[in-house]
Amino acid sequence: MKIIKNALINAVLAIAYIAVVATFINNAERLFGQVNKVLSSMAFLSLLVFSVAMMGTIIFARPAIWYLDNQKKEAVKLLGYTLGFIFIALVIFLLILIF
Repeated sequence: MKIIKNALINAVLAIAYIAVVATFINNAERLFGQVNKVLSSMAFLSLLVFSVAMMGTIIFARPAIWYLDNQKKEAVKLLGYTLGFIFIALVIFLLILIF
C-alpha cells in the first residue's frame, strides 16, 4: 500500500508540474510579448532540459535508489504504478478533449 501511495504522490507531482509548464507556455507570449527568436528558442530548450531532469527526478529517482539498494521488486512496482497513474491521467485528459 505504501508503494501505491508513493506512486500516486509521484504522479500528482508530475501532473502538477506539467500543468504549470503548459500554463506558462500558453501564456508566454502574453507575458513577454514578441521576443528575440534565438533567445526564446534558447529559453524553450532550457525549459525542455530542465523539465526532463525534473520528471526524471520525480518519476525515476526513488525507484533507481531502491533498485540499487537491492529492493528490485519494490522499485519496479513503484515505477509501474507511477507510470500507470500518469497514463490514467493522460486517458482522462484525452477523453475530456474528445468530449
